[in-house]
Amino acid sequence: MEPFLTRHIGPTESDRESMLSALGVGSLDALTDAAVPRAIQVEGGLDLAPAVSEAQVQADLTRMAALNNPLRSMIGQGYHGTITPPVIRRNLLENPAWYTAYTPYQPEISQGRLEMLLTFQTLVADLTGLPTSGASLLDEGTAVAEAVGVARRSQRKGSVVLVDAGILDQSLAVMRTRALALDIEVVVTDDLVAGLQRHDCFAVVVQTPAADGSVRDLDELRTIAAKAHENNALVIAAADLLALTLLPAPAEWGADIAVGSTQRLGVPLFYGGPHAGYIAVGSGMERQMPGRLVGLSKDRNGTPALRLALQTREQHIRREKATSNICTAQVLLAVTAAAYAVYHGPEGLRAIAGEVARKARRLAAAIVAGGGELVSDRFFDTITVKVQDAPLVVREARAKGVHLWALEEDLVSISVGEDVTEDELAAVASLFSAHLGEAEHGSLGQPERETPYLTHPVFHSYRSETQMMRYLRALSDRDFALDRGMIPLGSCTMKLNPAASMEPISYPGFANLHPFVPLEDARGYTEMIGRLEAQLCEITGYDRVSLQPNSGAQGEFAGLMAVRSYHRARGEEHRTVCLIPASAHGTNAASAAMAGMDVVVVKTAPDGTVDFDDLEAKIAKHAEKLSVIMITYPSTHGVYEARVAELCGKVHEAGGQVYIDGANMNALVGLAQPGRFGGDVSHLNLHKTFSIPHGGGGPGVGPVAVREHLAPYLPSHPVVRDAGPVSSYGPISAAPWGSAGVLPITYGYIAMMGPDLKLATQVAVLSANYLAKRLAERFPILYTGDAGWVAHECIVDLRPLTKETGITVDDVAKRLIDYGFHAPTMSFPVAGTLMVEPTESEPLVELDRFVDAMHAIADEAARVKAGEWPSHDNPLVNAPHTLAEVAADEWTHPYPRSAGGFPAGQDLGGISTGGRDKYWPPVARIDGAWGDRNLVCSCPPMEAYAD
Repeated sequence: MEPFLTRHIGPTESDRESMLSALGVGSLDALTDAAVPRAIQVEGGLDLAPAVSEAQVQADLTRMAALNNPLRSMIGQGYHGTITPPVIRRNLLENPAWYTAYTPYQPEISQGRLEMLLTFQTLVADLTGLPTSGASLLDEGTAVAEAVGVARRSQRKGSVVLVDAGILDQSLAVMRTRALALDIEVVVTDDLVAGLQRHDCFAVVVQTPAADGSVRDLDELRTIAAKAHENNALVIAAADLLALTLLPAPAEWGADIAVGSTQRLGVPLFYGGPHAGYIAVGSGMERQMPGRLVGLSKDRNGTPALRLALQTREQHIRREKATSNICTAQVLLAVTAAAYAVYHGPEGLRAIAGEVARKARRLAAAIVAGGGELVSDRFFDTITVKVQDAPLVVREARAKGVHLWALEEDLVSISVGEDVTEDELAAVASLFSAHLGEAEHGSLGQPERETPYLTHPVFHSYRSETQMMRYLRALSDRDFALDRGMIPLGSCTMKLNPAASMEPISYPGFANLHPFVPLEDARGYTEMIGRLEAQLCEITGYDRVSLQPNSGAQGEFAGLMAVRSYHRARGEEHRTVCLIPASAHGTNAASAAMAGMDVVVVKTAPDGTVDFDDLEAKIAKHAEKLSVIMITYPSTHGVYEARVAELCGKVHEAGGQVYIDGANMNALVGLAQPGRFGGDVSHLNLHKTFSIPHGGGGPGVGPVAVREHLAPYLPSHPVVRDAGPVSSYGPISAAPWGSAGVLPITYGYIAMMGPDLKLATQVAVLSANYLAKRLAERFPILYTGDAGWVAHECIVDLRPLTKETGITVDDVAKRLIDYGFHAPTMSFPVAGTLMVEPTESEPLVELDRFVDAMHAIADEAARVKAGEWPSHDNPLVNAPHTLAEVAADEWTHPYPRSAGGFPAGQDLGGISTGGRDKYWPPVARIDGAWGDRNLVCSCPPMEAYAD
C-alpha cells in the first residue's frame, strides 16, 4: 500500500526535482537553509511516532471510539440527543463539496452555502421573533457572552449584567471570563425583578427553559422585560430553539436579543462540539452584532444573489475597535441545522418537539405516581427530581444504559431528547420504582405558540429523501470547493483534508458522546486528546497545550488571558500594553482589546518586516506597562523575519511576554519551534495547518500552546474539572475540550505523516517559491526577504497593473473564476495585492495551470490598455461569466463568447479547466453595496428583488 505521505503531498518526487531546478536550488534542505534563519532551525527531526498507514490509523481510531461509552444521553445541560437524517449526514456532513469549501468571501462561487446560511438565519429569526439573525456563532456559552457585549455597546450605561440563576453553568463561566477582562460585574439571582430594583444594570440574561428544565410563567417573563426596559436595560434570552416551536417567541415577551445553540437540530453531540451557536437581535442593533451576516443583493445582470453583509470582516478593518474578534463561524454545523429544518419543515419540528414534551410528561407522571417529587411542574423536555442521593441515582441509571445528571446532591435532572426510546424511558422510571404508562404530568407553563414560523417555501418543498438529496446536490454544485480545484488563499492554508481521518468523526463512539459523561465513559477521547496534546507540544516546542479554543481567535484570546493572569499573579496588574505590528491579523488587535489590553501598533519596515527602530522606541516608551507583543511567524507578509529571536529577546528584557500567532504554522512544522526560539504562547489553527476542513467558514479549532510558566493559566471548565488547571481564569468556550468531535482528523493526520510532517512543510515552501518565481515573470512579488525567498505564501502586487490598465484586484480575482480557480486572498495585508498560498497538497500541474491563468489575465489586461477592448466592457471587468450569459441568444460584448466563458480553452480534459469539466458560477459579479443599502437578511419572497 502506498504510504499516506505520497497521497497527501501533491508534487511527485520528480516534480519536486523539476521545481527545485527551476529555482536553482539543489535540494529541499538547501531551500530550507536559504529561506529559514539558521538560528531558529531545529536540530534533528520531530520526535513523533513513525508514520502509520490509512488502514492502521482507522483501526486505531476505531479502537479509541469503542473505548467511549455513549449509552443514551439524558443529561441535557445544553447538549441534547438528536437524530441526524442519513440524507443530511451522507450528502452534507460527509460530503467534501460542503466540508472543503472556504469562507464565502467570494460570493459568486459560494451561492449554495450562502443560501443555506440565509435559511439558517431565517430559521433563527422566525423562531425567536427577532428581525435579524447572524450566520452562526461558536457555541451557546460564547453566544451569551457576545450578547452581553452587544448590550454593553448598545446601552453604554452601568457595568452590571444581571443573570438568571437558572443559566447553564458553562454559559455563566464563559460570560465571567469575558466580564473579567472588561470589568463587567456579573450578578446572579433567582429573582430578576428584585435584582433590577437593586442594581443599575445594562442587561438581563434569562435562560429559557432553565438549567433544571423549569419554564417561567409568560406573565413573569413579561414583567422582567418591562422592568428591564423601564431601567434602560436590554433583555437577553438564552433560548432552546426546539422548545420555541411550542413556546411563544422571546420577542413576544420582550426580549431584545436571543442566543443559544442549534445543536439539537440534527447535529451530533460530538463530545461538546463543533456546534453552531446563534444570535438574533432587534431592530437597530444589526451593526453591533458579532460574526457574519448573509444578505440579499443582485448581480450586474439584476439576478438575485447573496453575499456577506455589513460588518462581515470588520474585525480585520476596525482592529481593536471591532465589535468582536470572531473570524470563524460554525458554517458546516449551521448548514446542517438549517438542512434539518428544511427536511422536517415547521410541522415536522413541531411534531418532534411535541413528542419530546409528551415523553417528558409521561416520565414525570410515572415518577410522581411512584411518590417522586419534581422541582417544577412546568417544563418542556427536562424534569428535575428531588432525591436522597443524586450521584447514586446517576450511577444506577448508568448501569441501565442511561446517563442522567446530578444537578445537586439531592437533585437529579433528566432530559428527554429526540433519540430516547420507550425502553429507555421505562428504565429511568424504574429507578424511582415507577412504571411508565400513557398518563402525563406537568405542562409547558406557557400558552402554546400561535404565531407562525418557517413560512418560506424552502421549509415546505423537500420532504422526500429524493427531493432533499437533489436539493443538497444542487446547492453544492453552485459552490467552488477544494474538491473542484485549488483555493490558493494566503494565511488560510486550504490543504487536503484526508478522508481516512475524516471518516472516524462519524463513528458512534465519537459522534454520540455527551461532553459531561463521567471520564471513565470517555476513555477513548481522553486517550486521543492526551496523545494529540503531546504531539502538538513536540511540534511547537511548548510545554502544555489546551484544546478548548474552538476558533483561531478564541485561541488568541485564551493566550492573552494567560499572559494577563500571569502578570497579575506576579503583582504586575499594570502591564496592559500589547504591541502589535501594523501588518498583523485584525483579530490580534480585537482579541487584545477583549482581554482588556491597550493596543500599541508597531510600524512595518519597507521590506515588510517589523520596523526595529519603532519597536525599540515603543518598548522604551511602554516598558513599565508592557504586557505582550503579538507577532505572526512567518510574518503576514510571507517571509521568515531573520531577527525574530532578537525581537523576542528585547520584549523579554522589558518584562513582556511574546505571543506568536500560529496562523502560518504550515511553514514551520518540522523546521522551527516557536516555543524554542522565543515564544511564550501561540495558538494553532487545526483547520489550517493540521488538516481539519474549513467547512465553508467553520468548524475551527484553535488550541493554545504555552511554556510552563503560563500553564497554570490555560482555560478550565466549571463542569469537567480535569479539562484545565484550578488556577485558571476560567473557560473561553462552552465545552471542556471545545470542538472535540473533529479532533480525530488532526490526530489521524499527524499519525499518518509522523516525522514526515517536515517534508510537507518543505514542499509547501517549495511550491510557494516556485509560484513566486513564475509569477514574477509578469507581476512584482512583494517582500521576498534578504535572500529573495518567501515562506509558504507570496504577495503578488497588482498595483502597477491597475495603474497601467485600470484593471483592479477585484477584476483579476473574479476573472480567475472563469479560469477555474478560487481567488487568492485579496488586499491583505497590502491593498491592491493578492496573497497566494499553494500548500503542499497541490500537484505541479495545478500550480502551472494557475500561473498560466495569471499570465493570460496579464495578457488580457494588456489588450485593454491597448484599446482592443473598452475599459468598461471587457472579459475582466465583466467577470465572472455565467453559463446563462454565455449561452444566451444575444451577445453584445466586443469580445467573443469563448473568451468570456472558456478562457482556458474548450478541451475535454482537466478538472475545472474547460469543456465538460468547467465550473460555471451561478451568478455574475455581485453588487454588495446595493445589498447593504437594501438590507434583507432572511428568506423573502422573490418579488422582493424587483426594482
